[in-house]
Amino acid sequence: KTQGAKTIATQSLGLSSPNPWPELGGGAQPRIQRTAFASMAALLSRITAWARPLSALLAAAGRPLLALGLCLCLSLTACSAASDGLTGSYVDDTVSVAQTLLTTIAIPQDDPAHAEAETEARRLINDYTARYRPRRDVNGLGSFTTMQTAINSLAGHYTNYANRPLPDALRSRLEKELQRAATNVVRGA
Repeated sequence: KTQGAKTIATQSLGLSSPNPWPELGGGAQPRIQRTAFASMAALLSRITAWARPLSALLAAAGRPLLALGLCLCLSLTACSAASDGLTGSYVDDTVSVAQTLLTTIAIPQDDPAHAEAETEARRLINDYTARYRPRRDVNGLGSFTTMQTAINSLAGHYTNYANRPLPDALRSRLEKELQRAATNVVRGA
């Protein structure tokens, strides 16, 4: 019966003989394939042996572990928000970012500290925009609009003309806009 089933399977697959390795004779599989199957079987049994206690532990303490994991993720996310250098106070952050950007654009292009200051300015621009652009209570203020105009102009220059110094016209416009944004935000506008 077994030989008949092999013959039928061989014929249905279009093989000429039931032996896939005729050069080895007698239907023997190559030694490499046997050892690969044996090592895969051993690996599978180790994984299964390791997974059984873990699945039992998760089944017994699934909800508390899930709650603990979620609390840990939320607390780590909350801690990472403080690393952007912004305080969360719109007035303080706007004045601080404006002063930092004014200091950055005052540094000459050939100064060794310029590259680091520009990198810091880019990071600060991204953090400020990400924090305050989505907030509706801030988004309509004149100080935010002025600040956003200055930020977009500076970021556009850094992106499109990375190795060129700021043109004098752009520098003077940025200085005026950043100072205006800082004074307006203190006034509450």
